[in-house]
Amino acid sequence: MANKQKILIVDDDLNISELISLYLTKEMYETRTAADGYEALDFFESFSPDLVILDLMLPGKDGYEVCREIRQRRDTPIIMLSAKGETFDKVLGLELGADDYIIKPFDAKELVARVKAVLRRYVKAPEARREVPAGVDMVEYPGLIINQTNYSVIYNGKNVDMPPKELELLYFLASQPNRVFTREQLLDHIWGYEYVGDTRTVDVHIKRLREKIKDQRGWSIATVWGIGYKFEVKEG
Repeated sequence: MANKQKILIVDDDLNISELISLYLTKEMYETRTAADGYEALDFFESFSPDLVILDLMLPGKDGYEVCREIRQRRDTPIIMLSAKGETFDKVLGLELGADDYIIKPFDAKELVARVKAVLRRYVKAPEARREVPAGVDMVEYPGLIINQTNYSVIYNGKNVDMPPKELELLYFLASQPNRVFTREQLLDHIWGYEYVGDTRTVDVHIKRLREKIKDQRGWSIATVWGIGYKFEVKEG
């Protein structure tokens, strides 16, 4: 029997934690719950989850602090859960490295669907590899290989850990070099309906990409002021 994927649920509301755990257990996930930030970080190390569902308003350490510490340790995907729906809170969560953001009250079935979608996209390459099998969704430039089939990015010969949305955004731009996309177009292609109107989401992810992937002489992630972004490839 294959090992079950493990999900850590962090929420100080016991009813919410138990409800999420019930639905995920029915979908054959192994779950563990934590009620505060300190317990969450302890369980993160001992349980080694494949995904974390993280409430923002927690006793002890809040969700932002927990997300920041998790990101310093590993690149485990995180779905943030909060009663706050303001753009600032959502963008701050994304800046800290969250892969998705769900506002309470939520539909449990939708949450399960989001969990499945994030886990399906999130495939870590164990080692950096230069040889990529034929027939995959892959683009290659000097010093950069983006493989959307196994969700890996190789930059200057080294594997770069990258959450799914960052990789999908990079692949989308790099697969259509020198084409300019507005923030709204990128939201529509990468995030769909979930973040319509929240264009700072794109800016946050571009900023994170630039921190990991530095511009080269032959290509760059370029800002087109007043419009959006493009993956610029220089001739010669």
